[in-house]
Amino acid sequence: MNIREVFYALSDDIRLKIVRILIENEEVCVCQFQEIFGLSQPNVSFHLRILKKAGLVKSRKEGKWSYYSLNRENPVLDALIPFLLSEIPPENIKLSCERR
Repeated sequence: MNIREVFYALSDDIRLKIVRILIENEEVCVCQFQEIFGLSQPNVSFHLRILKKAGLVKSRKEGKWSYYSLNRENPVLDALIPFLLSEIPPENIKLSCERR
């Protein structure tokens, strides 16, 4: 883990919101992020790849879909969660994935 990558990953509003959503939800499918942000799959994957490279999220594949969750083993993320909860408003969304 490179601390610069962590702070770079958290320097974008979309990525901050992704982390906030993952704090509130155990696991989220790429298709759900596409719906939430109104972005294309490649654009969402770009943001998730940056978060993954920084060690903030982890992923798993199920068929052709990728599911993301927080990397709770990252000590930097652990320290930042209280700040993220207080500074980033919760996303009042209902997650549903018809592709499951």
